[in-house]
Amino acid sequence: MASEGSPPAPAPPPPPLPPLLLALLLGLGALALARGGWPAGWPRRCPRLPPGPAPWPVVGNLGFVLLPAFLRGGGARAQPARGPQLVLADLARAYGSVCSFFLGRYLVVVLSDFRSVRQALVRQARVFSDRPRVPLVSLLTKEKGIVFAHYGPVWRQQRKFSHATLRHFGLGKLSLEPRIIKESQYMREEMGRQGGAAFCPFALVNSAVSNIICSLCFGQRFPNTDSEFQRMLQLMTRSLEICLNTQVLLVNICSWLYYLPFGPFKELRQIERDITAFLKRIIQDHRASLDAEHPRDFIDMYLVQMEEELRKGGASSFDEEYLFYIVGDLFFAGTDTTTNSLLWCLLYMSLNPDVQAKVQEEIDRVVGRDRAPSLRDKAQMPYTEAAIMEVQRLTAVVPLAIPHMTSEATELQGYNIPKGTLVLPNLWSVHRDPAVWDEPDRFDPTRFLDDQGQLLKKETFIPFGIGKRVCMGEQLAKMELFLMFVSLLQGFTFALPDGAKKPNLAGKYGLTLAPHPFKVIASKR
Repeated sequence: MASEGSPPAPAPPPPPLPPLLLALLLGLGALALARGGWPAGWPRRCPRLPPGPAPWPVVGNLGFVLLPAFLRGGGARAQPARGPQLVLADLARAYGSVCSFFLGRYLVVVLSDFRSVRQALVRQARVFSDRPRVPLVSLLTKEKGIVFAHYGPVWRQQRKFSHATLRHFGLGKLSLEPRIIKESQYMREEMGRQGGAAFCPFALVNSAVSNIICSLCFGQRFPNTDSEFQRMLQLMTRSLEICLNTQVLLVNICSWLYYLPFGPFKELRQIERDITAFLKRIIQDHRASLDAEHPRDFIDMYLVQMEEELRKGGASSFDEEYLFYIVGDLFFAGTDTTTNSLLWCLLYMSLNPDVQAKVQEEIDRVVGRDRAPSLRDKAQMPYTEAAIMEVQRLTAVVPLAIPHMTSEATELQGYNIPKGTLVLPNLWSVHRDPAVWDEPDRFDPTRFLDDQGQLLKKETFIPFGIGKRVCMGEQLAKMELFLMFVSLLQGFTFALPDGAKKPNLAGKYGLTLAPHPFKVIASKR
């Protein structure tokens, strides 16, 4: 990574454009000329912008910054797709920790070290906390909810209420512990039924994690035999994959493509309808059985708040549509992030049996093998917590956070950042910065321990992001990861099947960075 103050590297010549991009460029060019030219929309580098490659006309740097993440050639010489966090890390190595490129005529700034991320998201949070107007995201979320809603009074009001309500039902408190332990036990029972045979843990982990957020939001859990719930989890995973389909991404250039009656566009709309029907039916069931004096879960509390706002009169942001999008955010984000974090933990333990053995020794010494783990055990288990943190550091499950946008023109480290700039904090690069982490690509839990074996808190470790948009479910995720991880390693030793090919540790990019499919053998201890 280039040092601060050093001159930016000269822009490398653009590589040949992929056929799809070339066709798109020619089509947009013909359209622009037919309308009398394109000078107003021509991307160009102005003085004092963060350094980066020279943009192509109309499409900017789309052809050689982002599309290589998805278009890697075909046939016998096809290569695995590179996640955008890797492509952007390459960009930072060439141009510095604050660099930029263009998507069409829109400027994108990439922050690739802790100093720049903290400066933008914490010290200049008011300016850097908005969300970009991305057509595909706007179509799916109507710019409501918690994750993708724009920064402002409505978002602050809704987030404050949501966080307080989740805390009321146990977020970050010991009162939630029994629910997590219960799901851990169900998961252990299912793994025990595998009889030592190799199996894919994805569905079991996904169901267990999702049921915890379901218990908070819906006041119920769904058994593994519930076919509708399992289908919703599958649709959720599939929707995240489709949203990164190269064709679907073109919706961000031509929004009408979303309504095409074929291919991934049709599939995505059907998934949206199915998940919407599932969540809205749950909300309607809650309204029909609501007891305002005894709210059971998040949905009940929100409906009660709606009634209170109605009695007060005047305008209010609390309505059933906003509730739907908040519940959707909690259902998606509360499931996907922790599921993939726990799957990465199982994979890294399988690949590093020496670390797994040390974790199990600590579990046996502090918890034993008969009682369930508790959050009270955490303070006595620094190596276990260090192992979880090291997995989180290496995998950076939300590698580019959720994109931010500047709400007004500003400066960052001497560079001009115009209003409406899309900002990508590359947490993957922050967690692999060689200036901060010794041998950053090596798996080593002891980097989080001091000389006495006690846990080290490092401010540069930010898997949940930082600033006003920090993950609202951070406390819940930490509770789930610790209790479920300890429970699983208390009961089983995990290993890859004999002769199995080592999974690609670069991961599969979606809303989060998921491990590629793998199988494990869970041997009872």
